[in-house]
Amino acid sequence: MVVTYNSAPVLADCLRSLAQGADGVELDAVVVVDNASRDGTLELAESFTDLPMRTVQMGRNAGYAAGINAGVNELDLAVLDSILVINPDCRLTHGGLATLAKTLTVPGCGIAVPRLVNPDGSLQPSLRRMPTVRRALVEAVIGGVRAGRIGKLGELVTDPREYERPAPAAWATGAAMLISVNALLQTGPWDESFLLYSEETEFALRAADRGWALWYEPDAVVEHIGGDSSTNPTLAALLTVNKVRLFRRRRGLVPALAYYFAVILGESARAMAGRQTSKASVAALLRPSRRIQTLAS
Repeated sequence: MVVTYNSAPVLADCLRSLAQGADGVELDAVVVVDNASRDGTLELAESFTDLPMRTVQMGRNAGYAAGINAGVNELDLAVLDSILVINPDCRLTHGGLATLAKTLTVPGCGIAVPRLVNPDGSLQPSLRRMPTVRRALVEAVIGGVRAGRIGKLGELVTDPREYERPAPAAWATGAAMLISVNALLQTGPWDESFLLYSEETEFALRAADRGWALWYEPDAVVEHIGGDSSTNPTLAALLTVNKVRLFRRRRGLVPALAYYFAVILGESARAMAGRQTSKASVAALLRPSRRIQTLAS
């Protein structure tokens, strides 16, 4: 399943990669859910007649979680054992889907995620530890990349050695996830209140609440372009606000206040250093009126 929004420049390569990526497994359907693109994305998807293609037009930019839920509704879950959710700027490598599917045969594993790499082949850190106030404070003081390399201080796992072996994780970047149908049915729909960012976090943590683990498999490799939230102030602010919202929802008011101030501390320090994405994040955290309520159409 691919959720798109003005994705024509990258979608073709993603769809072409599905055939080799699905080698060794039966590809029942390829569902492209389009959030009212204006660049011919849907028409491009429909031109891939060699794939078992289905398309869904949302009619508006409803967000990632809403797109996934709409795509799931197009499928007959009774005949499927798993669903691949993949961003349009991803490329599957040969046999990657079969490798992830094998991971899902481990009892209790409900979500399998691959090793993400940048277009130049370098590692793209994608694994996360459980969000905590302590980790937010450490990241505020020394930065997320550095914190992730010192034991388990940071939420983002940045030590390359941690990506060399299969292991469970609290959650992972949602660019590519193979989800077992049983886990999906027991966990329920994706939370559409998160328009972008934190929706995969919420889903993975909720699945874990119900006994379904997320497992990382380095032998499955997916190329991911990504990067918008690190350069686009509007998207960076949405990411920051959503992770604070999710923490409060799961942990309650008092811990959430400590987490909120820890995030404010870190973003303010980076804003004073001139980082535009952090300036936007601080503004959105301090002034709710500046927060995004709907996505651009």
